Amino acid sequence: MAAHLRAEIMTGALRPGTFIRLDETAAQLGVSITPVREALRTLRGEGMVQLEPHRGHVVVPMTRGDIEDIFWLQATIAEKLALSAAERFTEPQIQELERLNDALAEAVAHHDPEEVAFAEFAFHRAFNHASGRIKLAWFLLHVARYLPPLLYATDPSWGAEAVASHRELIAALRRRDADTVVRLTTGQFIDGAQRLIARLEQIGLWDEKVR
Repeated sequence: MAAHLRAEIMTGALRPGTFIRLDETAAQLGVSITPVREALRTLRGEGMVQLEPHRGHVVVPMTRGDIEDIFWLQATIAEKLALSAAERFTEPQIQELERLNDALAEAVAHHDPEEVAFAEFAFHRAFNHASGRIKLAWFLLHVARYLPPLLYATDPSWGAEAVASHRELIAALRRRDADTVVRLTTGQFIDGAQRLIARLEQIGLWDEKVR
């Protein structure tokens, strides 16, 4: 539930200043009020909503800088993981990445956003775990929840580019090319930030001078 509402906020479906009503949201999603209340408590702790006395939970403004910060943090953590991965990857692990990327390519070809999102997650989970820096990988996973996966998974051009980038990454791992591994890894977060900011600009999220 928190993941759903978080994605709605990150993609601008729930705009700053919007009140999230417990009963209305529960009815729309076909759940009881309790999971919605728990989700809002979680999002309040993340600074995505705030509770206004006698009025309810309201979506907090989100700036371009906020988005840039989120992706910068992810890219910074991912760079450390990529450096370790480039040193540690074994051939069986590389073959597993190839299998996972093939699954992603198949999902993209079938235009199945849910499967695309799942396959992309599985690929990066395997890559990050192979770095051997499990705690750091956990921190990245924690920050990555702010990414709205279906925003990307529904974009055919993003899917094709992700598959191609993964193939380059796998080739770089085989030749122990750490510089390329890092460039491709951090580049995905730069691209992700640009796509999300472009989406929010397109829907006019900041037209009312919310900076």
